[in-house]
Amino acid sequence: MKRKKDAHLEIRQHNAITTARYDYSACQLDILFYLLSKLKKEDTSSHEYQIYVSEVEFITGRQWNYQQLREATSDMGSRMFEVNTDQSYKQIWMFQKVEYMHGKGHFNIKLSEDIRPYLFELKDNFTSYQLHSALKLSSKYAKRIYQLASQWKDIGETKQYSIDEFKIMLKLKDPAGKKEEQFERVNDLKKYVLDIAVRQINEHTDLNIGYKLIKQGRAFQSVRFYIIKQAPQQLPINFDEPIEEARIQTARQILETLGIKDSKIINQILSEKNLIDNLFKFNYDLKTGRTKADKNAGGLLLKILGIR
Repeated sequence: MKRKKDAHLEIRQHNAITTARYDYSACQLDILFYLLSKLKKEDTSSHEYQIYVSEVEFITGRQWNYQQLREATSDMGSRMFEVNTDQSYKQIWMFQKVEYMHGKGHFNIKLSEDIRPYLFELKDNFTSYQLHSALKLSSKYAKRIYQLASQWKDIGETKQYSIDEFKIMLKLKDPAGKKEEQFERVNDLKKYVLDIAVRQINEHTDLNIGYKLIKQGRAFQSVRFYIIKQAPQQLPINFDEPIEEARIQTARQILETLGIKDSKIINQILSEKNLIDNLFKFNYDLKTGRTKADKNAGGLLLKILGIR
């Protein structure tokens, strides 16, 4: 007789996009998560999704130029996803068309019809808050592991992945052995992939995760992730509301976090676009360690903005 948890693990179907072998860059994952935020069940197969560059930059705090974006979507469109079931083995591609509009600040994506069910299945793993969180993660490995953890969040732990299987998912290892394996030493895998991902996910998202490396004999052979839901650390962006309203909402929260409570100063910052832009840049630099402010980050911000 099988334990109840084992039965849950058996019926948890893998999502083709979560467990496929691919090495998306941070830019490509930003496009993927932003695209997920725009999906709606009532969309027809001919629907085209407008991706506004300024919105992606605002949410992520990172800037992507058009050359980077064109290269990113070109590579995403050429990637094949493999879906292997008891009935068939399927090869599918992401895009039917990507069109960049000159001078408009956005590009349009038309999805391939076959990929749509898998993207909707993937979106079902996320709330609006979680998509916002995924966009905030700077490590591409953190984004991928967050995808994986979100798929298993209602169970509390993932299945046990062999180290080889896990590294193939993250494109750190070529199953055919034609390319050099990355992070061969387990200590390097911990330092540059696992520990960074755990730290970012626990700091920026609604999930608190940990992992266990499991030995077989004297060598580590597999990894399992453990997941606990935690209170959100920041307000979610409502992807359906105008982006300017979301900018103001997020800016207010950042100012509150920095301890800036003077209503005149707050209103001054929120009334000027360049001050809001500089606020987001300061916050991103602070989070990524580019700006150091151990004692009075709020005071440093006001000095940089020229307000104090």
